[in-house]
Amino acid sequence: MPTFTVVPVEDVEDGSNSGAAAGGNRPISLGKIFSEEQEADSSEDPFSGDDNRRESSAFINPDMDTETYYEGKNMALFEEEMDSTPMVSSFLNKLANYTNLTQGVREHEEAEDGVRRAAVMVPHMGTFIGVYLPCMQNILGVILFLRLTWIVGTAGILGSFAIVSMCCICTLLTAISMSAIATNGVVPAGGSYYMISRSLGPEFGGAVGLCLYLGTTFAGSLYILGTIEILLLYIIPPEKVVKETTANDMRIYGTCCLLLMALVVFVGVKYVNKLALVFLSCVVLSIMATYAGAIKTAIKPSNFSVCLLGNRTLKNEMFEKCAKTDVELWNLFCDSPYPNATCDEYFALNNLTEIQATPGVLGEVINDNLWGNYGPDNMVIEKKNLSSVPAEANNDKLKNYVFNDWATYFTLLVGIYFPSVTGIMAGSNRSGDLRDAQRSIPIGTILAILTTSFIYISFVVLFGACIEGVVLRDKFGFSVKTKPVISILAWPSPWVIVIGSFFSCCGAGLQSLTGAPRLLQAIARDGIIPFLQVFGHGKANGEPTWALLLTVGICEIGILIASLDHVAPILSMFFLMCYLFVNLACAVQTLLCTPNWRPRFKFYHWTLSFLGMSLCLSLMFISSWIYALVVIVIAGCIYKYIEYKGAVKEWGDGIRGLSLNAARYALIRLEEAPLHTKNWRPQLLVLCKLNSDLEVTHPRLLSFATQLKAGKGLTIVCSVLEGTYMTRGDDAKKGEQNLKAAMAAEKTKGFSHVVVSSSLRDGFSILIQSAGLGGMKHNAVLMAWPTGWKQNRDSSARRNFIETVRETTSAHQALLVAKNIDHFPGNQERLKEGTIDVWWIVHDGGLLMLLPFLLSQHKVWRKCKMRIFTVAQMDDNSIQMKKDLQMFLYQLRLNAVVEVVEMHDSDISAFTYEKTLVMEQRSQMLKQMQLSRTEREREIQSITDVSRASIKRKKCSSADAPPLYSQCIPEDEAQLIHDRNTASHSAANDKAAGATSDRVHMTWTKDKLQNERNKHKENMAVKDMFNMKPNHSNVRRMHTAVKLNEVVVKKSCNSELVLLNMPGPPKNKKGDENYMEFLEVLMEGLDRVLLVRGGGREVITIYS
Repeated sequence: MPTFTVVPVEDVEDGSNSGAAAGGNRPISLGKIFSEEQEADSSEDPFSGDDNRRESSAFINPDMDTETYYEGKNMALFEEEMDSTPMVSSFLNKLANYTNLTQGVREHEEAEDGVRRAAVMVPHMGTFIGVYLPCMQNILGVILFLRLTWIVGTAGILGSFAIVSMCCICTLLTAISMSAIATNGVVPAGGSYYMISRSLGPEFGGAVGLCLYLGTTFAGSLYILGTIEILLLYIIPPEKVVKETTANDMRIYGTCCLLLMALVVFVGVKYVNKLALVFLSCVVLSIMATYAGAIKTAIKPSNFSVCLLGNRTLKNEMFEKCAKTDVELWNLFCDSPYPNATCDEYFALNNLTEIQATPGVLGEVINDNLWGNYGPDNMVIEKKNLSSVPAEANNDKLKNYVFNDWATYFTLLVGIYFPSVTGIMAGSNRSGDLRDAQRSIPIGTILAILTTSFIYISFVVLFGACIEGVVLRDKFGFSVKTKPVISILAWPSPWVIVIGSFFSCCGAGLQSLTGAPRLLQAIARDGIIPFLQVFGHGKANGEPTWALLLTVGICEIGILIASLDHVAPILSMFFLMCYLFVNLACAVQTLLCTPNWRPRFKFYHWTLSFLGMSLCLSLMFISSWIYALVVIVIAGCIYKYIEYKGAVKEWGDGIRGLSLNAARYALIRLEEAPLHTKNWRPQLLVLCKLNSDLEVTHPRLLSFATQLKAGKGLTIVCSVLEGTYMTRGDDAKKGEQNLKAAMAAEKTKGFSHVVVSSSLRDGFSILIQSAGLGGMKHNAVLMAWPTGWKQNRDSSARRNFIETVRETTSAHQALLVAKNIDHFPGNQERLKEGTIDVWWIVHDGGLLMLLPFLLSQHKVWRKCKMRIFTVAQMDDNSIQMKKDLQMFLYQLRLNAVVEVVEMHDSDISAFTYEKTLVMEQRSQMLKQMQLSRTEREREIQSITDVSRASIKRKKCSSADAPPLYSQCIPEDEAQLIHDRNTASHSAANDKAAGATSDRVHMTWTKDKLQNERNKHKENMAVKDMFNMKPNHSNVRRMHTAVKLNEVVVKKSCNSELVLLNMPGPPKNKKGDENYMEFLEVLMEGLDRVLLVRGGGREVITIYS
């Protein structure tokens, strides 16, 4: 016995050192013992790297590094699967080195040429910088500074509190749903669009993604209009380009501002990011100034005052002193500066009153502002508890008062206010820059919403308690020297609010113009909307140039509206639609309980998501039901377009899971009760044949299935390949792909499947028995007529067809066999006229009646008329049969022309007799040829068995031999003996065939004796073949086929399609070879024929 020495190996860094340490006493390695095999293996190895040699080598190499040695051999049992199933250490290493690619928030200095991407640093932003502050910056904006005071004055404290609460609760519930989605796995760069699309699928994802894009784009318009409004009204009001209307001022300055911002974004997003902190500082400073001013007002009222004429509020930008002695004020209402001038009646009858704009925190102010003050368009703003003398209104003097620029109502204010709470997705849009997105997004977003909600609610209370009601209802601040109303509350100066709000709007506009093109680029690069693919391209550094141009164009549309109040509801609709689908995604994923739905954020529930979804939908219709319907239609059109033309994406979305659950529920319901006749429709199993290239041989079979189904019901397209799945698995997959391609080309909606079986017969049997699932199983089989069955020397085509007929009958399934299927019309053809003829010979459930009706529903056969023929025998009353059939069709609600054909008994013609005789002679000859071939195969098999038995006996006898001769016969030698025996037997057999049967010399066994007798019978049968007489039963069947064919050809030779009852195969299988002949004679002379065999149940009813 050989002995092995175990030498411990120390961990050293160099393989040569380990060898030196071992010294000359190192034992000989096993690798040298098998050096020849190693050299052979290494010569075949195409790789030369050390790692590849280590993994492919079959033996231990002592010269390699010890660490590599242990790493390569500990998992040798799995080394053949390393490519598809990597080691856990490699997998975890890839996860540890995972980095998110940002979506445009970081400038790519290196060009993306498609070969090598620029290296991106590991994200480092935390919750405060990465999520909290961006959300605060996007939520607190233009509405807070320019419209919140007007909303409080118009809706009152309670109404404003309701508006703010509804909107904030809506965004809070959306943030909870978004947090659950964001923490359900790694969130790559892409933010909210990525989360929605991967949760709800490409159709919903594309629709909502475009809604989010349009909302972000119109948000840019809103912020630019806010910027221009601050600029023209509060910073440089005298400088106006167009003197007539303020709207044209907004359009001109807004367009210039848009182009300037677009230029900044085009030059580089890094400049926008650097200015973001500055803009956020302006927002925070303005808010702090407002709180400070509210505290100061409680101590000491501000210097701002409001001038009232009677109880009407005056625009005090035209005069300095609230007194009738003021010349400028006098000239506004009188025609001359003299005391005897003619003045406005209301001016003459009422006195001027000056009140504090911010009297401090007073109960009286709170009572005045507690309830809403809605009014119509052009209504002058009046103080409620101040008396006045009514007078006839002078329309020329109304311009001196502060009035409503349009009618106000609660729902309008909801639509205008909602944009102030958008921006909650700013943090999720930066998911690629976050250190831990799953932790930062929920915490940062929810904290930002809670903070801003507190700010808005506190501002509602402060405004209602500190500012006079008539000032709050003054939208543009004309009553306080044309200052923003919120600025009169600020401390130390109103300019803090003016400058802060201006830069805040500028920053928010730049952020919108930065984020919207990148969102569009992400949608375009996903490829789900084909016509948007051009916007996926950009500059060499990845900047979305084309997307920026489209964004600027859409943003210009919002600017041309020239009204912040009109753009705000449009913006609200798009964001509400987006939030609605975020809640829907969370609710669907939660209710489905999919295994992959495991959010780290645990404070969610499907009821909260459903409540948020309902609230979003309610707010949409509350704000503007017209805009809501338009946005829903836009989203629906995008959804249907993606469904029809978009790319097929499988993202594991929740809608697919919902479809699976709905399908499972429906299938279980279908199993509970048998299908009623009224709900019966052909559920087709289409048996297709694939050629040697695995292409569909008869694609028109799929076209006919489409025309018969019209997209309704179940269609399963199947094919069978001979062999084993281990060897033909790839062919099966390729064949299934070809089936799907053919189905798509022929517009056949259904499922495809390719089965690999040892024989075609077994494969067809498997499909007929097991295709479908539960209640969605096929009830009819559609196949093409085997046209070449006569030419084939092998009878397998005939046997397969007849066995398929028998199996469908046993399974109580209908059978449709189309002859000349390649001559059937395609889906693009239109038959302008013609008939579909039904030859109703026997009643098999009414399927013959139903099929023409279903075909006439398709545009190919729509203009074809239906004719029904039936056959009357000698004893039948043909006139009464026609009346009964017409009544039956009337009750079935089918429009068809009825004709009864009389077939009288006639003598069997010589032609029929001769045709039957030729058929039987041919069948007999084929049978004898088949027997001869079978006998030869049996003899070869018997010789093979004898050879194998002799080899076994030699092996067994050699077990007792001396050790010197103990080797058994090698396998190749045994094969040689078998081949020789087979060859010698074949030669002897050929020789015996040439001699007479009584000169055959062979060992007589029972099988061989039987074979010899069969040969004798065969010779006798050949002698009697030409003296035989046809079978009387076959002659009768042939007579029926010939006579019926004559009638059908006479009546229906020009019809577009002929439907015939298909006679069943004979119960005695000995007549199978004649069955095909009968069917051929029955269909002879007809172009398009559909043989129909019912499934044994009624499929059509006269009852409703």
